[in-house]
Amino acid sequence: MRIENSFIPVRGVGERTERNLWRAGSTHWDEFDASLVGAKTGDRIETFIADAAAHLDDGDSRFFDDCFPSGERWRLYENFRDETCFFDIETTGLSPERDSVTTVSFHQDGETTTLVSGEDLTAAALREQFVDAKLIATFNGARFDVPFLETSFDVSIDVPHVDLMYPCRTLDLTGGLKQIEKDVGIDRDRPDISGRDAVRLWREYERGDRSSLDTLVSYNREDAVNLERLMETVTGRLHDRACEGLDAELG
Repeated sequence: MRIENSFIPVRGVGERTERNLWRAGSTHWDEFDASLVGAKTGDRIETFIADAAAHLDDGDSRFFDDCFPSGERWRLYENFRDETCFFDIETTGLSPERDSVTTVSFHQDGETTTLVSGEDLTAAALREQFVDAKLIATFNGARFDVPFLETSFDVSIDVPHVDLMYPCRTLDLTGGLKQIEKDVGIDRDRPDISGRDAVRLWREYERGDRSSLDTLVSYNREDAVNLERLMETVTGRLHDRACEGLDAELG
């Protein structure tokens, strides 16, 4: 599903109207037939298409983040795939006021970077990781990762965000990230570790055990990398669900 297949950002266009447009052959902005809807709705769609096409040419993901319904922002991914930054953090606890971030791993366009507390994990380094991102993707990051980083490092992560926990719930995929990975067939190279294990590994590293840090970083990096695999799976399933029963192809 691409942004150009979408009419749902337009006022007065819901899921049913969008599906009716697709079913009638208007599966892309270039194929929109205003005669398929009322005059006012048709005018709004044509105005949206003209405006949105210019924003898409400019790579303006913020425009689409603002105009798409929150449950449909997964549709931004296909257009901004290479500029999507997947990231995950490890911490010493659940409170950004009392606890600390230990490692943060980022995965974008095939490259994975990990920042480590006491080495290279700084506010400036965090900002640098988001400079080229048009979209960020996390799992439960809207409630945890993003506010934890913003509070701990006094940074503002103002990038359109797909928190994969919510589209997973739309697909009846519930539980934590590791459970959902198992449910959709994403394998891990290492056995799972809990949040408690992550804290233990960090404490062991602080006492001088470098191998514990290596283990922690490895898990953290795998979390970030697997978010891309989960995004591919989830957006694919949501695409299939949106197209169910349609003769027309979207893409």
